Amino acid sequence: MAKLERQERLQVMLSGEELEALENWRFEQRMPSRAAAIRELLRRGLAAEGMLETGLGIKSGDFGVLEQRGAEGEGDSE
Repeated sequence: MAKLERQERLQVMLSGEELEALENWRFEQRMPSRAAAIRELLRRGLAAEGMLETGLGIKSGDFGVLEQRGAEGEGDSE
């Protein structure tokens, strides 16, 4: 069995509404677990705030979603 790279545990308390929203999003995204869904939402939030450098050694399969490279309209300003 492979050794997990995740060595830290984080406990998060959610309201019923927050848990329902998480579960609905998880189902729509076909995420395998609550933990995977939370990690993906955390990654997206940090990336949106510029706190993560996206694409460094990350494969699309790592998150269960395909990331698009080169947004629409890229290069239009040149």
